[in-house]
Amino acid sequence: MAMNPRLRKLTLTAHVTSSVGWLGAVAVFVVLAVVGLNGQDPQDVRGAYLAMELIGWYALVPLSFASLLTGLVQALGSAWGLFRHYWVACKLLINVVATVLLLVHMQVIGHVAGVAAQRTLADGDLVGMRVQLLADAGAALLVLIVAVALSVYKPKGLTRYGWRRQHEPRERQRLTADGDSAVGVAVR
Repeated sequence: MAMNPRLRKLTLTAHVTSSVGWLGAVAVFVVLAVVGLNGQDPQDVRGAYLAMELIGWYALVPLSFASLLTGLVQALGSAWGLFRHYWVACKLLINVVATVLLLVHMQVIGHVAGVAAQRTLADGDLVGMRVQLLADAGAALLVLIVAVALSVYKPKGLTRYGWRRQHEPRERQRLTADGDSAVGVAVR
């Protein structure tokens, strides 16, 4: 199913916007995780963790789903296809795994933000979870940059499915041409 050029540009714009927005929200999340882990002012630390939960639910989660949905529409409505090229399939895998891990990660964020809302966090409080928040956010940033690089560079390589889809029309044409020749000889 090919989209008309206007619709294709609209869905591409929506996909790029949601994907870059997701990347930017993760970058902000990394900054807040650093402040939460290393901040000296207890109010800054508290505010960082409370903001992280808000950014998670109101920016990260919606943008991850928007990126996934618009990416699916874009792939299915364009010549790239969903499983024809390795780079598209890899981006789909990155997006699905990152979205699932984000939803799991939101539990940790919710717990740390809940504690921060009730009391001031001391240096040793929830240190494992606080380090995990920073490490996970840093990993997410790296993975999303890889997805951007895949979109920009579009490494060559067809999947088996993509190779078959690309060569099927030629094979059908060859068989049809061979069949027409054989029929033409038999009719004479």
